[in-house]
Amino acid sequence: MKTNEYNSQIWDQKVEDQVVYTKPVSEEMIKESKAGNWRITVTTEKAVPSHWFPANLKGLRILCLASGGGQQGPILAAAGAEVTVVDLSEKQLEQDRFVAERDNLQLAVAKGDMTDLSFLENESFDVIVHPVSNVFVENVLPVWKEAARVLKEGGTLISGFTNPLLYLFDDEQEDKGILDVKNRIPYSPLELLTKDELQKYKESNLALEFGHTLEDQIQGQIDAGFVINGFYEDDFGGNRLIDQYIKTFIATKAIKKEG
Repeated sequence: MKTNEYNSQIWDQKVEDQVVYTKPVSEEMIKESKAGNWRITVTTEKAVPSHWFPANLKGLRILCLASGGGQQGPILAAAGAEVTVVDLSEKQLEQDRFVAERDNLQLAVAKGDMTDLSFLENESFDVIVHPVSNVFVENVLPVWKEAARVLKEGGTLISGFTNPLLYLFDDEQEDKGILDVKNRIPYSPLELLTKDELQKYKESNLALEFGHTLEDQIQGQIDAGFVINGFYEDDFGGNRLIDQYIKTFIATKAIKKEG
């Protein structure tokens, strides 16, 4: 199975089903962003601190990496940035096109794999915004390396990702109010699911998610040439049992080292 092709199809269907991460921002949010009152998220609930961005976004080249859905990209474009949105799902990119046309925004989109950005030039962006999405690739290390390649020296990488401990537990048991340790980390559904179970996954429109180690998520950024200088945690907003015990999303701000 080619994971990226599978997940691309799943996310196309999620757009059709109007799940939350595929719903484009409202006209009112774009108006507010044009007026300088903007906010984005790269996890679930918490907004990215405004000081993680340069004070003035006008003319700033921002790559929204694996970030389709008409959310982060249009807001940043409305705030004055020159935005390119890359995503593997064509229908997610259609949401960005929709907002750009609706609200007269300059916004570029490109269909592509976050692990291979060879269609983008070296050191061509000032900021990369990468919301929770690397959970959908089997190996996260190429994501950090490609981000470092296309980012200018001194540029900023703002990333959201999943704490892998989320994947320790049996989802069906959690639905019953029980946190039952079932899996190991790193987590790969391809190692656990039978062919029939994978077919049921597809029929249920479930994406393949991978629980990467914190070493790959954090040290992976450092090894790619970044210095991490910002960090916060987030959760499902109380909608999951595990929220009572720990936050399962992480956001980092990292700077590409110079020289």
